[in-house]
Amino acid sequence: MLAICSVPCQSQTIDRALFERLVAITKHFEGWHSQQTTPGYVGYGHQIQKGEHFPKTLTCQCADLLLRTDLLQHLRLYTSYGKDAYLLAALSYQIGPAKLLGNDRYPKATLLTRLERGDRDILPLYLSYCKWKGKTVASIRERRWVEYQLLFARHLYYI
Repeated sequence: MLAICSVPCQSQTIDRALFERLVAITKHFEGWHSQQTTPGYVGYGHQIQKGEHFPKTLTCQCADLLLRTDLLQHLRLYTSYGKDAYLLAALSYQIGPAKLLGNDRYPKATLLTRLERGDRDILPLYLSYCKWKGKTVASIRERRWVEYQLLFARHLYYI
């Protein structure tokens, strides 16, 4: 399992402290998913892909490994954003990369274009990603606040 944490993301080494913080935040807010309670998801929010099969009782160790693998995949999508990639990976893990990166269905997110311009004032925009079925959800807003504080605001002055 330690090997996964030290895998470089396209010539960028992982900031181990930020990655562990990302894992802890995700575990805390995702909680435990089982196929019985949340069909299509297992462990700490792993979305079951076509062809994947999991036992009815997934071990915490297996779920942790799945989460780390998923988060690394999301992190790799945003390597060009430097340390901001951790915040973007956290958001992407929950809402999906298409809503940030854009595709045929979604335009590229304003959040990304702001960061690309060097505009670091993204808190209001980041907190706006707190809706479920069009309605603001307080627990998702709290999650966004915690993610922002622990994955973005702490390194603003070190860049």
